[in-house]
Amino acid sequence: MPDKKPLFKPFTGETYYQWYDSPIGKLLITGNQSAIATITFPIQKARPHDQWTGTTTHFKETCKQLDHYFAGRLKSFDLPLSPGGTDFQQRVWRQLLKIPYGQTTSYAKIAGKIGNSKAMRAVGSANGRNPIPVIIPCHRVIGSDGSLTGFGGGLPTKSFLLDLENSDQLCLSF
Repeated sequence: MPDKKPLFKPFTGETYYQWYDSPIGKLLITGNQSAIATITFPIQKARPHDQWTGTTTHFKETCKQLDHYFAGRLKSFDLPLSPGGTDFQQRVWRQLLKIPYGQTTSYAKIAGKIGNSKAMRAVGSANGRNPIPVIIPCHRVIGSDGSLTGFGGGLPTKSFLLDLENSDQLCLSF
């Protein structure tokens, strides 16, 4: 698979959804015909909205890449994304995409990389609002002291994803 970074696209049109069975539970994927808008963890107890359309065709490539990721054969996703958020949140999420597979970083380092070293809490908030976890790897952000910090999918899921990426040493290398 190519080692490209996903592109952010504006979200327009009808919303589709599909369930994906993963090693971390059943994930709910939503998007339109051209991009992914959200991935929701089981712990978040998401349900499809009445106006969404169920599909098994729109997310074939997403599911294929997730299969490869969970099998340890994919290190970087190549999918069009449409994460809804503020300009600041999107800057943070773009920075998350730059964290290499199997490596971790801190909120402080991300704040510095987006040019606002004092915005650690805002970075943490944006990280927590990431609508497309796993693909936008918010699980790779840990505390400056190396500890696992909050995660929308729960700390056991965060630990699983980091272990999957052979990141058990949790070094701040990004």
